[in-house]
Amino acid sequence: MKQKLLYVLIVAAFVLAACGGGSGGGATARVGWAGSPDTLNPGTAVLSEAYIIFELVYDSMYELNLDGTFTLSLADSVSVSDDNLTYTYKIKDGIKFHDGQPLTAEDIAFTYNFYRDNVDFPYMNGYTIYFDTIEATPDNEVVITLTEAIPNIDAQLVFLYVLPKHIWESADPIEFENVEMIGSGPFKMVEYKQNEFVHLTANKDHFRTPPKISEVIFQTFASNDALVQAIKTGQVDMITEMPATAVESLRGESNVEVVVGAPFAPTVTDIILNQVDPENCPTADGGICSGHPALRDRNVRLAMAHATDKKKIIDVVQLGLASPGMTLIPDGLGVWFNDGLADYEYDVAKANQILDDAGYKDSDGDGVREMPDGTNPLNFRLNWPSDSIDAPRTAELLSEMWGEIGIELQLQAVDPDALTAQCCPAFDFDVMIWGWGSDPDPNLLLGVMTTDQIPTGSSETGYSNPEFDDLFAQQATELDKDKRIALVRQMQEIVHNDVVYIIPYYDPNIQAFRTDRFTGWITDQPKVELADTTSLVVIEPVK
Repeated sequence: MKQKLLYVLIVAAFVLAACGGGSGGGATARVGWAGSPDTLNPGTAVLSEAYIIFELVYDSMYELNLDGTFTLSLADSVSVSDDNLTYTYKIKDGIKFHDGQPLTAEDIAFTYNFYRDNVDFPYMNGYTIYFDTIEATPDNEVVITLTEAIPNIDAQLVFLYVLPKHIWESADPIEFENVEMIGSGPFKMVEYKQNEFVHLTANKDHFRTPPKISEVIFQTFASNDALVQAIKTGQVDMITEMPATAVESLRGESNVEVVVGAPFAPTVTDIILNQVDPENCPTADGGICSGHPALRDRNVRLAMAHATDKKKIIDVVQLGLASPGMTLIPDGLGVWFNDGLADYEYDVAKANQILDDAGYKDSDGDGVREMPDGTNPLNFRLNWPSDSIDAPRTAELLSEMWGEIGIELQLQAVDPDALTAQCCPAFDFDVMIWGWGSDPDPNLLLGVMTTDQIPTGSSETGYSNPEFDDLFAQQATELDKDKRIALVRQMQEIVHNDVVYIIPYYDPNIQAFRTDRFTGWITDQPKVELADTTSLVVIEPVK
């Protein structure tokens, strides 16, 4: 009842905005999605929806283009020392934050030091591992000196969103909610209500790409049907996601165009298996480590992999639009993806034989195997974020498939914030269905599987392998691209053999927009992301 009332109130508010209640009236672009940012604090954010908003409100040193290349944004130029250890960025003059204060090299140096010094940040700190010193010069330059030369400085800086020093220098890095969200980007924060909406207004004074529209409002929908219906009826102008089952019906709608393509950030749907060893449980950081002990046995994970019919999952959940997954590094990363790996074939008999040979018997004949000592039936909790469009059907299919090898699942959707708390570094789960959006460089997703990330909250599985850790350190500083590719591919082979994850598929990006409201959506590039600045700064009302 409360959910229905809230839905009606939100609809009423958006109708008022479309009729002129917001500045610009018809120049308010309305975007529907199924999620919501978990926080507006870039240091502590985890969910991809938060990063979509960060991209719109903040600027960074580089801009990532839809073709995968990088362009300098805040700087006019960069010079690199002969030993590749020192980068000097000449910052543009005249850039301002949304509150009118100037953005200078001082703010950028402060930001990078802020991210580097706060080791509890789940992602931002990881981009600064090789930053020795970051300094601002009187000539409005930022000088970054590295501890070791790295091959990917652009990929390390592109998501380090620049914060205003005059606001953040006195803020608690973890507790600061950042509700005013003062940035320098092409959009400004107006209002945010978690799990309801994010309201942004255009920064017409942006130094590089002032938007043509007046506002953009992201509205959260509680169900897939409501999200799809909203684009049909014109309640929203674009939707960032939809179930594949809705594609054909939307293609038949007048004034609606469906776009299917590679995601801007290659996206991985993963089945996360809690395999943290008791000696690695981060108890000092809130680790509970309640995962079923059977999942620490590779034999069990291997049997589950053989019992996972990826083709059926892709056909049913994605209507054949996705590609089968292998490791956490997606095929959308091009040369970094190890296309030489052979996947575990779907073979239920083989899966059952693996469990039989490993001593997992169904001693009481109830259809559920027990541990080799006869205790602790293989009854696993399977959770997924409640805002996921595809996970519920995937969970049902996994329950059927794994049931054929004597594994029983308890299915439950969980609020994304609560699931994050259960996941990492608490490890208070058995199996999860979730996903990753990839950086353009493989370093981030490779780092997720290192031992160092178990207590930080970045590791989802608790996987620990010294050989993998050593290779990660090697590839991070390998300047020869061919040698680095070989290291990255070797790492994928290791985690594939260890069955660290089961990757059912690499996601396509399926989005839709109304052709009768705005024109200019970018649909002719190698990647598709209509909620990115690339589209939202150029679209304009249909005349």
